Amino acid sequence: MTSEDRESGAASRRPVEDEVDVVAEDTQKTAEDGKDKKKGSFWRELPVLIVVALVLALIIKSFVIQAFYIPSESMENTLLTNDRVLVNKLVYRVRDIERGDVVVFSGVDSWDGEVRFEEPSNPVAAFFRWVGTAFGVVPGEKDYIKRVIGVPGDTVKCCDAQGRITVNGVPLDERSYLHPGDVPAKDPFEVTVPPGRLWVMGDHRSVSLDSRSHMGDPGGGTIPIDKVIGRAFVIVWPFSRAEVIPIPGTFGQPGLKAAAMAAEAVPYAAGLAGAVPLLLWRRRRAARR
Repeated sequence: MTSEDRESGAASRRPVEDEVDVVAEDTQKTAEDGKDKKKGSFWRELPVLIVVALVLALIIKSFVIQAFYIPSESMENTLLTNDRVLVNKLVYRVRDIERGDVVVFSGVDSWDGEVRFEEPSNPVAAFFRWVGTAFGVVPGEKDYIKRVIGVPGDTVKCCDAQGRITVNGVPLDERSYLHPGDVPAKDPFEVTVPPGRLWVMGDHRSVSLDSRSHMGDPGGGTIPIDKVIGRAFVIVWPFSRAEVIPIPGTFGQPGLKAAAMAAEAVPYAAGLAGAVPLLLWRRRRAARR
């Protein structure tokens, strides 16, 4: 091979090598441009994601499950201050409220708040407070959490000879949830729960401003069922206390169940009692004709 041939071959190879370098350089730039575009796209989409998350949280909060913050000692030791609970807002669409349920309800236009909070001074602070309340990291001033002791038609009384609260004459063994050292109630009372209302009490009876503290209010201390937001069914924070909130066994006593069945039967019995004389009157009238 002559020197001219060697120079010609080297010259023919240089453009290929240069082309390879250019392609590699272009590929690297394209990859970097793609990363930059992805980063830019993420930051542009982040506000949209936040808005969508807030909208979904609002929908869930409004109709399904809501988190609530426990601001006081009124439910100790079942619930402690700063606990967060989840509240099922659908459960009472498929069943009635039962004795022993721990419920969250609104005290707007009725009970004063157990814990006072300053109102936000500007719209921005008010918005963040609303968001915090929705996610259960800020307490709602007018939301309460108590245990249902009496349902419509029940007679709740304090106390029998052993110092126990009775419901329809059946004594409650409250030792499984009552705060250690507390008595079921100090002052005697007797209340028949009106239709559409509930008698509620905190588990820490010595500090709880519950139905007993509002007996002079309209409803005699009872709360409207339509103000109940839902049933607190699980503690979610702190993780060390995460557990389901059960209905104590004392509310499943046969005497209470029988009383509940009897109370449910009263409207039907009254209807039957009114229908029998009407039926007899119609028969007599038909016989005369």
